[in-house]
Amino acid sequence: MTSTYPELAGGPRNALLLAARLLLAFIFVHEGVFLILNFDSAASATSKLGVPNVVFVATIVLQLFAGMAIALGIFTRLGAIALAIFCFLTAFMFHTHFGVRDELLHFEKDLAIAGGLLVLALHGVGDWSVEAKLPRYLRARLGRS
Repeated sequence: MTSTYPELAGGPRNALLLAARLLLAFIFVHEGVFLILNFDSAASATSKLGVPNVVFVATIVLQLFAGMAIALGIFTRLGAIALAIFCFLTAFMFHTHFGVRDELLHFEKDLAIAGGLLVLALHGVGDWSVEAKLPRYLRARLGRS
């Protein structure tokens, strides 16, 4: 089946992929930095929800490293898949009180972000990325041709 719409190519395609990567990455990097700057109170709040401190610290590391990977465009697919799984888990573990409007909104938001991350993982990083600047043999090892 062929599309009736022309494919976006070159600069516009790469600009949109970069914008998408930065928009998706921002929420995770921002939250990771916030959690570090407010570590004691955030750790206390999450422990009251039953989250062990080691999981809390792993969450910060995941948000910062995977978020930066997506923003820079290196290990993007891996970072996107890891954060998509994180969003699914967050939605189903912490935002299932659908009678509360904010909880429903957070649940839907987490699923929407996961969907965007999966599209990024499927579609790839684009040419405006660290991955694109690597030698061909390294790009092949990262799953790019």
